[in-house]
Amino acid sequence: MGTLNKIIFTASIAISALNNVSAQDAAMQEAFNNSYTLEYKGEYANAAEAMKKGYDEKSYECNLRAGWLNYEAGLYTESQNYYKKAVVLKPNSLEAKFGYIYPTAALGNMDQVIVQYNKILELDPQNTTANYRMGLYYYDKKDFQSAYKFLDKVVNLYPFGYDALLMYAWANYQLGKTKEAKILFKKALLLSPTSKSALEGLSLIK
Repeated sequence: MGTLNKIIFTASIAISALNNVSAQDAAMQEAFNNSYTLEYKGEYANAAEAMKKGYDEKSYECNLRAGWLNYEAGLYTESQNYYKKAVVLKPNSLEAKFGYIYPTAALGNMDQVIVQYNKILELDPQNTTANYRMGLYYYDKKDFQSAYKFLDKVVNLYPFGYDALLMYAWANYQLGKTKEAKILFKKALLLSPTSKSALEGLSLIK
């Protein structure tokens, strides 16, 4: 093959590749657009199906979107699979790990949920959502010391947030720290003056 023919051949391959990329991008964009329209209508299963038409398994965005839509459609195992792929593609992504938690919790696999929260906190120790939910988990398990540790971190980061203040107050109360609990219940009442939980907590403290 002559030099000119080699150049023409190489150029034709490059143009073909660009056309394929462009077609794939267009298909992906259309899939996303259609999925938003269907999701807005509440047609979650159809929205998830629409994503398949432009799906690229190597695309973090496609896997994240498909994970969410399948979760909304109640297809929890499928949702997990897409979120797993997103996590593999972007190992440091917090949103993919949080996404994976939704279907996993829906399936009742709390052990795996806690594994994911721990992975999130390894990457972002100050993450308030993960710390708060871990606090709730341990409080429900009646492991009040562990609950205290996580809720303490949240309240130190956001000292005037109702949900964390209230649960932190209860954790203090359960650990016998009634003086601290009383102060925290009163702060919670500043945010929600009719809070039944905060009022109940105060009524238990002599």
